[in-house]
Amino acid sequence: MLWGSRFQNKLNDSAMEFSSSLPIDINLIDEDLLVNKAHTEMLEHIGIISSDEMKSIIDGLHTIHIEFEEGSWKPDPQKYEDIHSAIEGRLFELIGEIAGKLHTGRSRNDQVATDFRLWIKKAIKEIVSSISNFQNALVDLAENNIETIMPGYTHLQRAQPVSFAFHLLAYVEMLERDKMRFDFAFKQANVSPLGAGSVAGSTLPIDPEFTSWKLGFSEHFANALDAVSDRDFVIDFINACVVGQTHLSRLSEELILWSTAEWKFIRISDEYSTGSSLMPQKKNPDMTELIRGRSGKILGDYVNIVTVLKALPLSYNRDLQEDKEPAFDSFKTYLSSLNIINKIIETIEVNKERFSEELKSDFILSTDLVDWLVLQGVSFRESHKIVGSLVKYLEESGKNFTDVTLDEIKEINPIFNEDALEYLNLEKSLIRKKSKGSPNPETVRKALKKWKSKLLEMVDN
Repeated sequence: MLWGSRFQNKLNDSAMEFSSSLPIDINLIDEDLLVNKAHTEMLEHIGIISSDEMKSIIDGLHTIHIEFEEGSWKPDPQKYEDIHSAIEGRLFELIGEIAGKLHTGRSRNDQVATDFRLWIKKAIKEIVSSISNFQNALVDLAENNIETIMPGYTHLQRAQPVSFAFHLLAYVEMLERDKMRFDFAFKQANVSPLGAGSVAGSTLPIDPEFTSWKLGFSEHFANALDAVSDRDFVIDFINACVVGQTHLSRLSEELILWSTAEWKFIRISDEYSTGSSLMPQKKNPDMTELIRGRSGKILGDYVNIVTVLKALPLSYNRDLQEDKEPAFDSFKTYLSSLNIINKIIETIEVNKERFSEELKSDFILSTDLVDWLVLQGVSFRESHKIVGSLVKYLEESGKNFTDVTLDEIKEINPIFNEDALEYLNLEKSLIRKKSKGSPNPETVRKALKKWKSKLLEMVDN
């Protein structure tokens, strides 16, 4: 035990098993080796160790990395309580007592915080790349469905006609906000705590700016006490995963509904569907159901980390060992959900004519008719009342907008004329939209062009 020199008895085996985080923080091995290397170079830079000692330590760390990758070295959780002590223990076996100089001027507190921030940054880059890929898939599907009319809903009741492309672009916007949240989390994680020690820095002339630069951080800590106890960046990361997964869950719910026999709007590929153990005719959208269901996992991870932090006095407490598993789980769950829903969208089949005739016999153009009356100088409230009366009359008569005659609508209000009937033309409804961000096909085409250019620029960068 690397820290046990002041104890008379070694840690009880059951206590070691209970306290070991090695099965979890072994995920940080790449980051821990990077931090060890940077710290070693800093120690040589300030004259605490010699160039030969630095080379010996770094060569040993390199050997450990190779051994781990090849599977010839696997740290034992019965012997080591975390990846940091496991690496140092193995380093002692490889290079002898020189390994004892590696931990000079630092604590496991600032070491693990640095490892974790590096991992979060790496995870965010992978997530943001996958979000962009998914946005591209949505844009591609939207491009083929600019003229595909579908009902827009409020309260899950038909409200106004939109295009499928317009609907998909709403999710592209959501995903862009997700990337902004991850960008914020990245900036919060992009501060090096290495050099803060356990609580109050060091009396040695260590150089936190040097290690910060070596490890690619944008800046280094300002307060040692805060640096080792700060896990706000973990909260920000998991929060971004929670919101992102919630957006995927909302889309999954719609894909599930649209694929039913009642909707008949889309067909999910057999590759991403399952059957029934009892009913041979069934085709179930299980992947989307799992995405929807796993929202609870990530929300639970968020509650987990906030609960760990809510009553911790400064600075480090062992409770903070519990910060990694919820972050690792959120990352794995969200990234896998992103990748699978991307594949679903890439292989989806759309019934483009599903609503073309059905909506003509609906009252979905009522608001368009209200707008026509407003253009004639009638107040909005009065226009709303007039069209409401027309809808009531048609429902009682068993008719709809395709059946109504000019004489009938004039009986409701004499202001109606032939031009009003044109506003009941479904094919022209989207073209009439004039406001910014509407489902007007030209507006949608411009939005698609903007997104294609923006997403291509992100790939180039």
